[in-house]
Amino acid sequence: MAEKIKFVMIRRNMTTTALAQAINTSPANLSNKLRRDDFRESELREIAKALNCTFESNFVLNDSGAKF
Repeated sequence: MAEKIKFVMIRRNMTTTALAQAINTSPANLSNKLRRDDFRESELREIAKALNCTFESNFVLNDSGAKF
């Protein structure tokens, strides 16, 4: 997920510091989370909102393609 966040940050021309400010955390904390790729779903939703994106999380069955 960290790579996807970094990709969107580049597309949005947003620095780690700016994103950290937008989600009300420190740049160091965000950098650590990006390095460890350690995010709660609620954090991902908050990041998506700050990046003007929609976060979607689901399970897709491999045999039928059904999403849950």
